[in-house]
Amino acid sequence: MIKRPSPSISTRKQPKQARATELVAAILEAAAQVLASEGAQRFTTTRVAEKAGVSVGSLYQYFPNKAALLFRLQSDEWRQTTDLLCGNFQDVSQPPLGRVRTLVHAFIRSECEEAAVRGALNDAAPLYRDAPEAQEAKAMADRTVQSFTLETLPGAPEAVRAMTAELIMKTLSAVGADFSAKERTSAEIETYSDALADMFCAYLRSLGHRG
Repeated sequence: MIKRPSPSISTRKQPKQARATELVAAILEAAAQVLASEGAQRFTTTRVAEKAGVSVGSLYQYFPNKAALLFRLQSDEWRQTTDLLCGNFQDVSQPPLGRVRTLVHAFIRSECEEAAVRGALNDAAPLYRDAPEAQEAKAMADRTVQSFTLETLPGAPEAVRAMTAELIMKTLSAVGADFSAKERTSAEIETYSDALADMFCAYLRSLGHRG
């Protein structure tokens, strides 16, 4: 049974007016900047409020503590990654291997651009991996990749397609995290992404893709 996040990491209330929405957006932007510069261990609501130019009391209207802020940043990161994955794999205007290449380039670029925040979130991620948001994001990503492998390898056994889906997901995650661990130039990102995409495409062809 999946446990829901406790109230201590849940958003206190949802903004309903434009001004409140802008306030929450400013707080989240400031939170991401503080997290990137200070890391998870030195991340505090006071620093975030100062960076956002709001009072701590205003911040607490929406986020009761730093755990709630970190959870929101983590949830947003899950959603953005899932949207990136699903948007590319479901883009039927491109052939399957074209989708793979587009996804790899977009994913590696995103990992490099947001490396500081994602690296800091990794310290807090174990606290939230059992949250419904994490499970829902993973389930959606898994379904999308499974559908893609069925489309790309219709004649392959189910076990082979399952292994392929797992290999793509785990390789993207591991390689993206490792490659983005240090600052990269645009040329390095393009070259690396091309090489990784070539590997995926060659593997899919070896399994029988004839598109």
